[in-house]
Amino acid sequence: MSVSATSRITRSCTTISFEVPCGARVGIAGRTGAGKTTIIHLLARFYDPDSGQILLDGVDLREYKLADLRNQLAIVLQEPVLFSTTIAENIAYARPGASADEITKAAVLANADDFIVNLPEGYQTRVGERGMRLSGGERQRISLARAFLKDAPILVLDEPTSSVDIRTESLILEAMDRLMRGRTSFTIAHRLSTLEKCDLHLELEGGRLEYAGSVQPVTAATSFKEGGLNG
Repeated sequence: MSVSATSRITRSCTTISFEVPCGARVGIAGRTGAGKTTIIHLLARFYDPDSGQILLDGVDLREYKLADLRNQLAIVLQEPVLFSTTIAENIAYARPGASADEITKAAVLANADDFIVNLPEGYQTRVGERGMRLSGGERQRISLARAFLKDAPILVLDEPTSSVDIRTESLILEAMDRLMRGRTSFTIAHRLSTLEKCDLHLELEGGRLEYAGSVQPVTAATSFKEGGLNG
């Protein structure tokens, strides 16, 4: 994948240019408003760049049918979107018609099966409005199970561990590592531990790409320790 684009939709003009080999893990860091989420929005074509282009297998994203492009993406958000229905149906949202065995397998891979089977109604437990009957870590693992079930070649993880405790973070990181194998992935994170296994590190500042390399930049680590990255 090759990205060379400018977008003026965010508070600051985001100008970026980089290439990602197939199967690479990309870690994206930066302060609030630096343009991290803009990259994700451009990849998913929530909007298009004002100039430049994003190429997937040598083809401009704008040449793909939107539905076909998004079928190639699995997105795990900081705040997972769950529906007021059962856990099984929430996981199956990624692939309607999936069998019970396929849903269970996805949950196992996402480290979600252990807590699900201990619920009174197991996979038929209703999660409540926006999934509020589950903890933040449980909701995140349901979202990861969806991604496993979808089995898309490109993975986007937007702050997947930002709102969980250390024990739950460990479970999520283990599931993430499993999920990223064999896929091209983009991970936005403030916690350095979340980006440790990335092959390519990008640091954004003021809407511009300040660093791209195989090692986490010292400036990013400093920013994390100072608590300057809040969103």
